[in-house]
Amino acid sequence: MENWIYPSLEILVKVFFSIIAIFTIIIVITRISGLRTFAKMSSFDFASTIAIGSILAAIVLNPEQSIIKGAIALGGIVFFQSVFTYCKRKFDWFNSLATNQPMLLMENGEFLKENLSKTNVDVKDVYAKMREANVKDKSEVLAIVLESTGDISVIHKSKDVGLSQEILTGVEK
Repeated sequence: MENWIYPSLEILVKVFFSIIAIFTIIIVITRISGLRTFAKMSSFDFASTIAIGSILAAIVLNPEQSIIKGAIALGGIVFFQSVFTYCKRKFDWFNSLATNQPMLLMENGEFLKENLSKTNVDVKDVYAKMREANVKDKSEVLAIVLESTGDISVIHKSKDVGLSQEILTGVEK
């Protein structure tokens, strides 16, 4: 019988072998599906990564869970993610339906209040990201973009190069 302080040796051995088995399975799945499996390119990728982590934890920590069941669940999530990504790439209507477009939050040092409101982002959050990006004054900023992943990108001004419109491809103004 396991208690909450001292697990039995049998449980510890199961956990150890579950870790080896499930991580071997995830390595094989990742090698088959490619590096994008854990890339946070969209909010769906982020959700998939969290789901994979949750499954890994459930299999390792719950001795009642089957490794085969975990492997099928992991494979199913990665397969669905691959189908989702394929459809996003091949069908514009699916891409616009299933993903958020990046949104411009600041341009040339000025906040775009309507976009901040649309995205439910507070000015204080943007200032925090500016500090992270080593911005000392708003005048140093060419643009700030809320990416489709939820990350905020800060584009600094440069003395010799302006903001290329190509960089803002897909960004809603």
